[in-house]
Amino acid sequence: MTTIKARPITAEEFAPYGELLAPREAPSKMINAGRCERHHALATVERGGGEAIISIFRSEPVSLPYDCTLLERHPLGSQAFVPLGPDPWLSIVAPDEGGRPGAPIAFLVPEGMGVNLRAGVWHGVLTPLDRPADFLVVDREGEGVNLEEVEIAPVTVEA
Repeated sequence: MTTIKARPITAEEFAPYGELLAPREAPSKMINAGRCERHHALATVERGGGEAIISIFRSEPVSLPYDCTLLERHPLGSQAFVPLGPDPWLSIVAPDEGGRPGAPIAFLVPEGMGVNLRAGVWHGVLTPLDRPADFLVVDREGEGVNLEEVEIAPVTVEA
């Protein structure tokens, strides 16, 4: 069994897999008569000919250490996850190696931050930590097969 440590997420380390969804240090511009900061175009919705849809996913929690045994990817569109609650969560991703997932990497995502996974990025299932959580999800719906799942040998993620 492989064991990996969950690391703090940074835009640079996460860049091969997608974008972070959090306010920038400074807003792109002020709107609504100066009462609202707009942090514009934080990520791109890849939709491969389909439509972008918005859903809410409600997920059961995991606790660390956590055994990851399933990775999936969406080859036709990106998938964004934005937590609707105040808790940190875990994002597990893996590089593609010839159509199969490579070695997983675990990121600890702080409260209030989401991620946008690029089309085709291998990733673990939703993993809120310690209590159930709701996530706003933006992804693709349309023609074509947009879900591939692969069972992997257990990878234990530790804090």
